[in-house]
Amino acid sequence: MNNNNVLKGMTWAGLASFSWGISGTVLQLISQNLAVPGPWMFSTRTTVTGVFLLLLSAVIYRGKIFNVFKTKRACLSVVTYGLFGLAANLLTFYYSIQTGNASTATILQYLSPLFIVLGGVVFYRHRPLRSDIIAFIIALFGVLLCITRGDLTHLAVPLVSLLWGLGSGVTAAFYVVLPKVAAEDNPPLVVLGWGTMIAGIAFNLMHPFWVGVPPLTTTLVSSVTTVIFFGTIFPFGMLLYASRMAPADVVSIMDALQPIMTTILSVIFFHLKITFFEVIGIGLVLLAIYILQNGRRKGVNLE
Repeated sequence: MNNNNVLKGMTWAGLASFSWGISGTVLQLISQNLAVPGPWMFSTRTTVTGVFLLLLSAVIYRGKIFNVFKTKRACLSVVTYGLFGLAANLLTFYYSIQTGNASTATILQYLSPLFIVLGGVVFYRHRPLRSDIIAFIIALFGVLLCITRGDLTHLAVPLVSLLWGLGSGVTAAFYVVLPKVAAEDNPPLVVLGWGTMIAGIAFNLMHPFWVGVPPLTTTLVSSVTTVIFFGTIFPFGMLLYASRMAPADVVSIMDALQPIMTTILSVIFFHLKITFFEVIGIGLVLLAIYILQNGRRKGVNLE
């Protein structure tokens, strides 16, 4: 693979992480400062994003966007992805931020690769690699430093935020695993579009986006628009472009910029006070995920 292309791919992947970092920070503004009700936000975000992505998919792939429903396996994959992956992740991540802060929520969500490996061990009896165990221990210690700020006698974030954040990590793992069958024979953009639309239908059944609309101020409209584009449309498009130029493991490592960027933006715009122990904790979590991914890649290559 051409080194110039790899560098371009890393740049696009880095921009995707930067985009998600912006989205996570704006979500804190929406959920805390503007006090926007979660149910309305979920319905609005998924409906607008789903419609946009499906219209874009229809322009690019035309009638082929319905191929995802031709087989039971693909149909089940995209439906479960929409409900238990995408919808559940949006919900848990939002409430983790609303009850805590964007920085901690992003770190907890970033643990999703560990939950994927743990799920394989528990449900499929996969034997963990030594690197898996090392990564798990390092990540656990890193998260402890982040949520306690070095003082193990109390939590630096509310317990409810921690629980929502861990749920976000688990659902992010579902988000990665569940759409794989549907993505085997269908473009990722189509799978994402239908998954988002299915999530939108579910959210609107619980709370239609036209009910209980908060005051549509300029700040609210621009913030929601930012989350829709910088939280879904832009970053996924950038990742699709990056994956054509750089190996998957390189792209995934660049994803580590997301929690770093969210933390930096939270410090700048929300005056988040971050301690030395939190910096060490974030570094340990990033190191753990790198060890996990690197160990898995070598393990696969040895098989």
